[in-house]
Amino acid sequence: MIIVAGLYISHRVSDKKIFFYHQMPRWSTVIELPFHSIKLSNLMIIVIVSSGAAFLPFVLQQELFITNSFIVFCVLFSLINATLEELIWRGMLLSSLVKFVSVSYALAVTSIGFGLLHLIIGIPFILCLFFSVGGLFYGVMVLKTNSIYPSIIFHIVINIGMVLSGFIL
Repeated sequence: MIIVAGLYISHRVSDKKIFFYHQMPRWSTVIELPFHSIKLSNLMIIVIVSSGAAFLPFVLQQELFITNSFIVFCVLFSLINATLEELIWRGMLLSSLVKFVSVSYALAVTSIGFGLLHLIIGIPFILCLFFSVGGLFYGVMVLKTNSIYPSIIFHIVINIGMVLSGFIL
């Protein structure tokens, strides 16, 4: 709430609007990166499949008792958490910082902040650094597609994997 209040005040003072990157992505868009270019729809498939594969060994180690309440928790947690975190970190903070500082600095601040925020809920520091890398990936995707929706989808997939693997319960 402090972050949102600070953003609201700064935008009221500077008379600038918050841009949430709320437009739908063009799935045929080619994402140009320094080392590669790929169509957004292909990237989505690769990230979803590779994320699932990365979590699969952890999921298989769990003795999951799949109940209706577990499925509801998994889906609701993943949808709500991913959407809110992306709206705050990439929608509000990244879009605000890009107006006032360089894109690189805005990406660094929001990515590191996103990762370190997870320390509050007891996630070990080393994992928080990996979350920062994830935040960097999400931020680049938002800026490259001018849409927050691909990062929300990626984030939902990661959250589902974390719940099913027992990292979040």
